[in-house]
Amino acid sequence: MRDLQRTLQNLRGEADWVGLRHVVEKTTYRTVRDEKLDRNHISYDEGVMVEVLVNGHFGFAGTSDLSESGIKRALTKAVTIAKAASTQKVHSFSAAQRPPAQGQYRSPVIRPLDSISAKEITDIFVDATKAMKVSDKIFSRSATAMIVETSFQSVSSSGAEVEQQFSIVSTDFSATAHDHGETQTRSDNGGLARCLQIGAEVFDRGAIVERSHKIAEEAVELLSAENCPDTTMDLLLAPDQMTLQVHESIGHPLEYDRILGDERNYAGWSFVKPEDFGKLQYGSKLMNVTFDPTIAGELASYAFDDSGYKATKEYLIKDGVLLRGLGGLESQARLNLPGVANFRSSSWNRAPIDRMANINLEGGSATLQDMIASVERGVFMMANKSWSIDDYRNKFQFGCEYAKLIENGKITKTLKNPNYRGTTVKFWNGLKAISQNRETYGSPYCGKGEPNQVIRVGHTTPYCLFSNVEVFGA
Repeated sequence: MRDLQRTLQNLRGEADWVGLRHVVEKTTYRTVRDEKLDRNHISYDEGVMVEVLVNGHFGFAGTSDLSESGIKRALTKAVTIAKAASTQKVHSFSAAQRPPAQGQYRSPVIRPLDSISAKEITDIFVDATKAMKVSDKIFSRSATAMIVETSFQSVSSSGAEVEQQFSIVSTDFSATAHDHGETQTRSDNGGLARCLQIGAEVFDRGAIVERSHKIAEEAVELLSAENCPDTTMDLLLAPDQMTLQVHESIGHPLEYDRILGDERNYAGWSFVKPEDFGKLQYGSKLMNVTFDPTIAGELASYAFDDSGYKATKEYLIKDGVLLRGLGGLESQARLNLPGVANFRSSSWNRAPIDRMANINLEGGSATLQDMIASVERGVFMMANKSWSIDDYRNKFQFGCEYAKLIENGKITKTLKNPNYRGTTVKFWNGLKAISQNRETYGSPYCGKGEPNQVIRVGHTTPYCLFSNVEVFGA
């Protein structure tokens, strides 16, 4: 690690407050396609973000020149930007928006990532793609992993000193089948599986081969399945699809910078208004949603956000009522509303903005078997395939890879090309059962901001049953 404190002490400028954030990230991609190595690539990124407070406004300048002269030039640039922007500021900030945090965080790891070789991962993935060859109708098989090792180190003139180290693995396994003009793909939970803070223990050969074999069988099964019917009925969603439902129709509309209008030019804004907090019946009374970066192993866990705000578990929605939004200390000051520690940047060359982290739907009291038994006629959908949602995060339409028809409390047949649509508040108020057990997924590819920054988010979700949902086939 660099001696950021010494660098900070040597900086001179006109800023009222100065912060330095040093980021080092190594990303490794490994892909096997049809039993052959397809990709083996490593990238390395390192730099420092200099942040200043001048005349009640923050300014930022990133640099990959890690010499003291390079960082000083970035400081001068950040001060110039802050001075110019302060003449048009929408709010006057202070150092209170940058607490003097001190502490450390490390991802929970059983086996360090450097304990497994590239050859071992490749051999496991070759076995996985072999296991997918369940039929001559399978024509494409792939296994891929993205392995990320990241270190964030932050210091500030007000006494902050934080070190956070992340070990992340994202895997995906996919099989595509084709027969008589019909093509169907089945993946390992819609590409959201096993995207966690974890070590080399994630590369469990037996579990990977078993999952790979199953998804290939389901891809073949879909070729001869009936289309999902076009009707309105009960909808049961698996945790992998609930992950995207939570992400798009809860996470994004509750981000304060969207509500403020900061993101409307690019990522959109929100149907949620400041006066809705504490009043809006967002969903049924079964609905409880938390922001919780403190969960060990979930993808977006950390001790402090990039402003130095300590991460804690907070209820966003309780008993269906909207209580709190996703806004860091800057947005909280602008809106005069409570928020959470979610002021996050994707790397050294991006300024922090309001981002979701771990947004989790709390479990209920039902079992999956009880939920199926309660349905007279409905459809059970799994694994996201496509999504569309308007820029207010209100109207949405999602497609899934795989579905089962439920008739008179029993699963009767497989359905292909399942889709559903709705509007956010009406949909969540139709929530009528939640399972006890939950599963954890994540996505490393949540995009937002200008310039764009892609960040990691996590979701722990149960099985959920919704009433009177419009479903349709291809």
